[in-house]
Formats: sequence, structure tokens, C-alpha cells
Amino acid sequence: MTTQPQGKTPATVQATATKPAASTTATGRGTTTVADGVVAKVAGIAAQDIAGVYALGGGAARALGTLREAVGQRDLTQGVSVEVGQTQVAVDVTLVVEYPHPLQKVADNVRDAIYAAVEDVVGMEVTEVNVSITDIHISGDEPEEKQAEDSRVDTRNIDDAVEPRTREARVS
Repeated sequence: MTTQPQGKTPATVQATATKPAASTTATGRGTTTVADGVVAKVAGIAAQDIAGVYALGGGAARALGTLREAVGQRDLTQGVSVEVGQTQVAVDVTLVVEYPHPLQKVADNVRDAIYAAVEDVVGMEVTEVNVSITDIHISGDEPEEKQAEDSRVDTRNIDDAVEPRTREARVS
């Protein structure tokens, strides 16, 4: 846990800062502790709200996220990692961009949104936001499972349409 106590020596503060499990701010009226997961969740929510962001995380993280969503859970920190110091935060975010959005513009918008959200909601200074774009999503791309389901539906519709034609041919 990182703390921001009053009256500690720099050596003590540096030793405490090597384990960034949470950020604690001490005031004359008490302390406030913000867990790293909360900072990551705020950053993830901010990134997902940007136009052109299709998903957060790399391939394996998205596959695991799909399984989570199938059972009704959603990981808002997927694709987001944070390093929290005493008063500063560094964020790394991995995302998939929806085609044809300009990649650099989406990355800049994500960066700006994370800066604003973390500084406004969490109250900590953001030192950097590193954005990695690992893929682009083309709107016609669907998971294989969905395509198989759609083709089964289409096959049944085609079979139903073919049967009446065969019967009409026999009647004539």
C-alpha cells in the first residue's frame, strides 16, 4: 500500500512506494485510500466511452472477457494496467479500434479521456497514458460461433423455401 503520510522521511516514503497496492492520502481530518483496481476501472470506463473503441485488451484477454460476459460478469479493467505512486498514476491501455476510425485520433481521444477521468474522479495526477492498438475490428467480422449460428438459421430458411417449390412442381 502506498501512503502519503505527513512527517515521514524520504527513505521511509520510498520503501513504502515499492508496493503500490493502493494510494492513501492523509489529511488533518483522516485518510483516503484508493485501490489500484479502482484507478484501473476508472481508466477502463473512460476508454470504453470513446467513439471508435471496439474493445479493450489483447486477444487472450478478450477471449476471457467473452467467457465472463457469457456468465453475466464484465471486467471493466480488462486491457488496462496502472502503476500508482503516492500522488501520480501511469496507465497502459490495450485496445481494438473499430474500422474506419483513424487510429491516432482514437488513441489521442482515449489518452485525453483517461487523463481527465483519473484526475477528476480519483484526484491524482496522471504522468502518462500509453495506448497500444493490437487490432482493428471490421463491422462484418463476427465470432465463428455467431457465424455458424447464422448459417444454421439461413439453411433452415432455404430448406423451407425449397420445399414448397418442389411440391408446386409435382402438382403442375
